[in-house]
Amino acid sequence: MAYRLSLLDKSPVAPGETPGAALQRTLQLAQQAEAWGFHRFWLAEHHNTRHLAGPSPEVLIAWIIAQTRHIRVGSGGVMLQHYSPYKVAENFNLLASLAPGRIDLGVGKAPGGLPLSTHALQQGVHADEKGSFAEQLSLLDNWLQTPSPGDEADEETLNATPLPLKPVSRFLLGASEESARLAAELNWQFVFAAHINGDRKQLENALNTYARLSQGQKALVAVQVVAADSPAQAELLVSGMKQFHVQVKNGPGVNVASLEQAERYIRQGGFTDYLIEPRTPSLLKGTAAQVHAQFEALHQNFGIDEFIIDTPIVDAAARRNSLELLATHHLIAA
Repeated sequence: MAYRLSLLDKSPVAPGETPGAALQRTLQLAQQAEAWGFHRFWLAEHHNTRHLAGPSPEVLIAWIIAQTRHIRVGSGGVMLQHYSPYKVAENFNLLASLAPGRIDLGVGKAPGGLPLSTHALQQGVHADEKGSFAEQLSLLDNWLQTPSPGDEADEETLNATPLPLKPVSRFLLGASEESARLAAELNWQFVFAAHINGDRKQLENALNTYARLSQGQKALVAVQVVAADSPAQAELLVSGMKQFHVQVKNGPGVNVASLEQAERYIRQGGFTDYLIEPRTPSLLKGTAAQVHAQFEALHQNFGIDEFIIDTPIVDAAARRNSLELLATHHLIAA
C-alpha cells in the first residue's frame, strides 16, 4: 500500500473515569501505535470539557517522547488564536531540541472550545495588536526559521531559543481552499480536516489548490474511522454519533457533537442571529478490509499519501480494537 497511517488522540475520558486514567491510556496508545507501525501520533487541544483531558498538546508531547523511541509526535493542533506565536515557537523549538527529528507542529484556526474558554484564554490580549490568523501564522513561521550563522549569538536579535539542530515539521490544519493557499504560501504542509468537513468537492478543491501552489507537494487528510470485526459491529459503534453545525451571523461556523453543545455555544457567545443544523458525521466505517478499500480509493482519486486517523469511539476496548485491526491489516497488505 502506498499510503501511511497516523493517529490523532483526544484523550477521551470514559464515564466514571478520572482524567489521569485517560491520560495514561493516551500514553499506552502512543506506545502501542509505535509498535503497530503508525507514522505519527498527534495530540488535540480541547478546553473546558470533562470529556477530553488534553488542553495542552505540547505538555503531552514532552511526556510521550520521553517514553517512546522513534514515532513522530506532534500537535493536531495548537489553536494559535489564543497564544503568542513567539511562545509557541519557543515551546516547539524546545521539544525539537529534546527529540531531534521527531516533533511535528500542527496549527489550527478553531478555538478548541466554547466561548467561555476562548474568552478566558484571551483575557488581557489586545485584539487589535494580534492581527489576523494569517499574520499570526507568518510570525510563528518566522520564529521557527533557522537564523543565519552568527545571528543566534547576537543579543540584539530576537530568537525563539533554544535553536534545535533539526527544526520542527510544520503543518496547517484546515478545511478550505483559503487554508490550503496559506499553507502553500508559507511552505507548510497542509492537512485537510475531513473528520470535520467531509465534503468531497471542498476536499478536491483544497487539495488541488495546495498541490498547484506548493509545486506538487501532497497534503495529508484527517479522517474519522471506525473499524470493527464485522460491518454490523461497526454500524452499532457509529449509531449514536451525531454532529451539529452552528452558524452565527458575521461569524465563523463551528461543528459540535450534540445539540446541547450547540445551544451552550449560543448561550456562552450571547448570539441572537444563528442557525443550528444537524449533519451526518463524516467517517469511514466497516471491517478493516472495507476501511482500507476506502483509503485506497481516496489515495487513487486524490493522491493522498497519509491519513491521520481520528477514532471517535467512546468505549476504550472497542477503540483500541479498531486501531489494531487497521494496523494489522495495513501490515499484512503492505
